[in-house]
Amino acid sequence: MNERHLPFWPPRRPFVFAIPETNLAHNLKTSAERFPHEPAIVYYDTPIAYARLWAEVEHLAGYLERDAGVKPGDRVILLMQNSPQFAIAYYAILRANAVVVPLNPMNLAEELELFAEDSGARVAIAGQELAGRLVPLAETHVTRTIVATYSDFIERETKLTLPPAVAAPRAPLAHPSFVAWADAVGARREPGPMTAHGDDLALLPYTSGTTGRPKGCVHTHRSLQTTTFSVAMWGGVAGPGARILSTLPFFHVTGMTCDMNAGFFTGATLVMLTRWESQATLALIERYRCTQMTAISTMIVDLLAQPDFRPERIASLRHLGGGG
Repeated sequence: MNERHLPFWPPRRPFVFAIPETNLAHNLKTSAERFPHEPAIVYYDTPIAYARLWAEVEHLAGYLERDAGVKPGDRVILLMQNSPQFAIAYYAILRANAVVVPLNPMNLAEELELFAEDSGARVAIAGQELAGRLVPLAETHVTRTIVATYSDFIERETKLTLPPAVAAPRAPLAHPSFVAWADAVGARREPGPMTAHGDDLALLPYTSGTTGRPKGCVHTHRSLQTTTFSVAMWGGVAGPGARILSTLPFFHVTGMTCDMNAGFFTGATLVMLTRWESQATLALIERYRCTQMTAISTMIVDLLAQPDFRPERIASLRHLGGGG
């Protein structure tokens, strides 16, 4: 093994680390047991404690198993923008020993049909602004769709400008096979044991298809744990007390890993935006003294170009990562 890099290794960082054998959902469960009253998420000024987040994961996992017929290894489509419901749905699917199929919210009905057919998914969880795109699939592929309304988690007054999808009230369901998120979680079903482990399939994201048909990328719980621990051990996530300004989309592996998975593993707080908005980002970094942020270059350019930007408004940031 080449060791020429070791003299330049960051201080207090391990050279190697063991990879957990557990279901990724175990990470969130552990943080909820350790820090039940600490905020896992702050969503447009509404805090959501770890204990509450995990309780909703349990209830949604129970609904998936007992009402939607999801069995271990089944694929479940997740079509949603960043929101507390995205995080809950992602971990509930894993908690139900099933496989998350995260899809780009910009996908249209024709593309969604391809992904449903290729993955074999029969159940979906979608934001209500996107659920209508699944109606054509309701007769052919997807037999049950759980529909989330983001505004259900706006419980405190905020001076932030809410994106239309976040401000929208709960709308009528577009198909008889659709069920409201509140009803699914409100049924308070209890899931069976968490049996999926390291070598079991956990995640099936799709490539963008620039060289042909999009391809599903196979990730086990072990591979997800590897990237999660890599960010936490080597990437600068500070752990309990850290506040992550989180705006990169969770359907993509960067936002999913660097913000959501690593943040929940370490017991940090995600200060979450559904869509990028530079004024809201500045306000939230300053208000919650966010310690880190993952972004792409154009976001940083936009942030620094704001007329009311001042260096002291982002002085709390200790780690800035990303790419693009």
